[in-house]
Amino acid sequence: MTFDFFSFRFEFSAIGSIIFPRGETGNILRGALGHALRKVSCDSLCPGAALCPNRDSCAYARIFEPSSNRRGPSGLRNRPRPVVLRARHLEGTSFETHERFWFEVNLFETRKPAHDQFVHAFEQLAADGFGPQRGRAELVSTEKRPMSVSLNPSTGRVNLLRVEFLTPTELKSGAHLVSQPDFPVLLARARDRISTLRGLYGAGPLSIDFRAISERVALVKISHCELRQVEATRRSSRTGQVHGIGGFVGVVEYSGELSEFMPYLEAARFTGVGRQCGWGKGEFRLEILARQS
Repeated sequence: MTFDFFSFRFEFSAIGSIIFPRGETGNILRGALGHALRKVSCDSLCPGAALCPNRDSCAYARIFEPSSNRRGPSGLRNRPRPVVLRARHLEGTSFETHERFWFEVNLFETRKPAHDQFVHAFEQLAADGFGPQRGRAELVSTEKRPMSVSLNPSTGRVNLLRVEFLTPTELKSGAHLVSQPDFPVLLARARDRISTLRGLYGAGPLSIDFRAISERVALVKISHCELRQVEATRRSSRTGQVHGIGGFVGVVEYSGELSEFMPYLEAARFTGVGRQCGWGKGEFRLEILARQS
């Protein structure tokens, strides 16, 4: 069993000044990409429509306005968007004419990927402009890589694992945000997100009986925790409302028998975990500190 998706890397050359304010880059790129994708796909099919009636043919509708009557697992009541930005290295940076910059996008829609429209949207995004100053750029290169992460059990035993939360992360246990990511909560959110994305846009949901392994998950404990809270907000251009987009960042080390859970964490590195993953929140890296054969 695998988790399959496409990873894109887009490189641009600035035309004039481009600024990516710290704490706002992911939100800026997400909004600009949605606007550009609607312009190149949805507007050509249903110009002027508030809600695209040709949803199966419209890349914007499938990626940015996915709709479903089904209820997802805990923490994912709404149908998630099948796209994640990876641009944290751009936070607080600026570029002048001819200087180059890049970012990556993971696309989990593998049934109807519409890659041509997706790439065309980034050409439109560059022409429309980046950041609060709408600095324009030229798309100079595009790299598309099909990715496949094995979800089969790991070989060897992992006994100590470090998870570094690179971007603000918010995890829920039930209806409540947690201040400390206990391993059962982290694994549940990773499993839910992978299973939902795979079920809606890929080969199908995971066939995993989480209840059967709940006792083993509970045996994994936090051995070290060094987190800090990041406060950030965004203002919706559509409603004018201000929303919190902060969360915790830092390092947590887990000890216990972790081997059977590693495939889900490996896949979740590409999807992110927790709230608002689409514009880059919930990104983390893994480091195995102790392993036995």
